[in-house]
Formats: sequence, C-alpha cells, structure tokens
Amino acid sequence: MSYGGDEGIGFATARGRDWPSVRQFNVFLENRLGALLNVVRRFETTDIRIVSLTVVDSADCAIVRMVLSDPERALEIFQQAKLPITESDLLVVELPEGKQPLLQITKALLTAEIDINYAYPILVGPKGSAALALHVTDHDSAAQMLGKQGFVLFSESDFSE
Repeated sequence: MSYGGDEGIGFATARGRDWPSVRQFNVFLENRLGALLNVVRRFETTDIRIVSLTVVDSADCAIVRMVLSDPERALEIFQQAKLPITESDLLVVELPEGKQPLLQITKALLTAEIDINYAYPILVGPKGSAALALHVTDHDSAAQMLGKQGFVLFSESDFSE
C-alpha cells in the first residue's frame, strides 16, 4: 500500500505504527574478505529479496544496511546466524517525475526543518518505480510533510507484493 497523492494520509502499518515505515537491518561485520557474501548468501535459498543494500566501511568493521522484502523472516535468519544486528525505520519515497527529483524531496524536508541522516537508492522499488530510502531526524513529521506535498511513501507491504 502506497501513501501520497489524493489518497490522504491514513498511515497505519502491520507493526502498529501510525506512519509509513520500512525496516532496515544494520548488520555489523568484521572487515574481512567474504563477510558480505556470507550475509547475502543467507537469502540465496529463500524467496526473500534484497530490496536495497549499502555498506559503511572502516578499517576494522563494516555496517551493512539492508532492506528486505520479508523483514520478519529476515530477522529470524539473522538471529539463527547469530549475526549482530539492529533495526532502524526508514522512509521510502518514490522519486517524483521531473528533472530534479532529489531536489524536490530535499526541498520539502528543508521546509519542515528535517535533517537527512543518510539516504540511499532502493534497488527494487514497488512496481518497478525508482525510490529513495531516507533516515531522517523526525520520521513522523517527515512522513506528514512529504505526504501532504503529494509524494508517494512506501511501506513494508509494498515490497512483499
């Protein structure tokens, strides 16, 4: 279910939250050869898709940020593998039409005085759409502002379809 446009802002998710949200898993890994492959392979024999992935690397360790199509089952896989993880909530915004979609999104958030902590592209957006994952300082206000301005926000259920 997508939010935005003429649909209003009736934010409700299966996780009992009142805003559109997508769970991101932050996997902490030693910075060594094959560590990322070890994580990605855990989903090789499942129907869970890696929707997006980004790596924050340092000399000693790496944080792999992942969005997966079935976060409940993905969490079980991470726990069975005893991988150190945390979860974060993201806003996932469909890139609007036009020459400068990132400019439109960042202007909308600046208007509401909301900082973007980090952002990265979604590899497999709902129905083939291009989308951006955002971790912001005020999730609720950002969702409200973007929704009111007609941006389409995705929830976890959009990625499981």
